[in-house]
Amino acid sequence: MQIKNQIIEGIALGMLKEGDELPSIRQLATDFGINLHTVKKAYDILKDEGFLNVHRRKGYVVTKNATADDNFIESLKKEIHPILANAYCRGMTQDEILRICKEILEQFKNKV
Repeated sequence: MQIKNQIIEGIALGMLKEGDELPSIRQLATDFGINLHTVKKAYDILKDEGFLNVHRRKGYVVTKNATADDNFIESLKKEIHPILANAYCRGMTQDEILRICKEILEQFKNKV
């Protein structure tokens, strides 16, 4: 999940652009000292979600085919629900939570 999230954040921040080639599975696994299968699984999930394409010669390449379909929206709600519950239990107001969300979204604005 960390690999997947880092790549998505890199795309959102403009550090990874459409057409950029990612390191090979073997290279990334070696660089981070992790299992090849872990990297392969992360890349395959990103491919299935529309963030990557596979080219015969280039390997995994960043693409912009990810969409916010109903499945993604439901998954997002499930992931964000406990985070918002935690913030609420700590006494944060709706305005404080929305301000934080806006700050984060501003980082991504015009980067993709």
